[in-house]
Amino acid sequence: MADEQNEATRIGEVIRQARVLQRRSQKDVAAALGYHQSKVSRLESGRGTEDVRTLREIAQVLNIPLHLLGLAAAPDASTADPGPEDMHRRTFLAASVAALAAPPLAPAAAGHHDLIQVLLPVTSPAVTGQALGIDELRDRTRAVRRMFCTCDYTELEQTLPGLIADLRQTAGGSSGSAEASGLLATAYQTSVSLLLKRADQGNAWLAAGRAMAEAERSGDPVVLAASVRVHAHVLVREKHTVQAVNMVRHTADQLTGSYDQRSPRYLAALGLLLLRGATAASRNGDRATTQDFLTEAKEVARYVAFDRPDAWANFSPTNVALHAISAAVTFGDAGIALQTARPLMRRHIPVPERRAALWVETARAYSQQGRLADGYQALRIAESCAAQDIRRPAVRELVADMAARDRRRVLPELHRFSRRPGVPA
Repeated sequence: MADEQNEATRIGEVIRQARVLQRRSQKDVAAALGYHQSKVSRLESGRGTEDVRTLREIAQVLNIPLHLLGLAAAPDASTADPGPEDMHRRTFLAASVAALAAPPLAPAAAGHHDLIQVLLPVTSPAVTGQALGIDELRDRTRAVRRMFCTCDYTELEQTLPGLIADLRQTAGGSSGSAEASGLLATAYQTSVSLLLKRADQGNAWLAAGRAMAEAERSGDPVVLAASVRVHAHVLVREKHTVQAVNMVRHTADQLTGSYDQRSPRYLAALGLLLLRGATAASRNGDRATTQDFLTEAKEVARYVAFDRPDAWANFSPTNVALHAISAAVTFGDAGIALQTARPLMRRHIPVPERRAALWVETARAYSQQGRLADGYQALRIAESCAAQDIRRPAVRELVADMAARDRRRVLPELHRFSRRPGVPA
């Protein structure tokens, strides 16, 4: 315990010295991180340094070498998702896309390249060449949602471009319908979620803009709420947490009330939007607003429970609990997170993506407590639920950091796990 406290104090001093050398105030650094000043103060005093995600963020803002904070080097993006040998570099072909200020480009597999191409505004996507009925397009849209919920990201990346192309043809034709625009918005929303799983925030911005435009054309408030949700997700990833909270709050205020008279689809969209608000507020260090969003979402969940891989949107009391766990981890309340997670560990969660999320957040909580062996076991369970989800960059960073913290190598199985293809230390 003394060694852990000494290490936390050392890390806090490294952060403080880096900030002082750059002549930056705690308030300035907190603003860059999207957190309250008190969070930076806690870090510098050696509290909260178990949260490796926050440490990575502050290392980036203050240009601190990761090893000085006890973290592993960032995984090589080129190994994130092994695919065909035919690799392409993503390019932005329009000034509007370049203005998104995307991160440095990395090689992308063929499926990823095709998805980016179909999102570009100057691209004329290849279509099937035949008129497609709305029933078929609806079924195909439902199928890609299921691929996401079952974490079949490779197949999803290959399927989305063709679906988007056909939906664009139908929605833009003379016989285009509002429903076709709504389905196209859903396809773009799914693209945003997939790109964020791939840690590709730059192109997620592009997909989010497309989703908002098609949602407005559809005139469907449910589709619009879902598009606002994924837009807020991108804002949170880019640390624009205040803007994300305001966007969610403004939209949710127009949709709340009369829950007993609303359709399940309407309620699911609203519930997921509120949960995104909880995530944004927790990342902003705002406990009160986080709790407000969770309380509202819990109330909505009294009237609806979508909890299956083929659902249009998965929202249920289980999902509310999962977001409460994630918020607790974000606040560094590992004990509360684990207490909330224990009942879910004994419950069957039908959606693989949600099952994996439970065990990944549990692993983060164990890691915060320094219980690396328990964290490793949680990651193994998450892998059994959804192998492709464990390969996403955020989880790979968690695995690498846990291995780096095991300096005495008392967990050889964790180090072997970290060296697996796609999950490098």
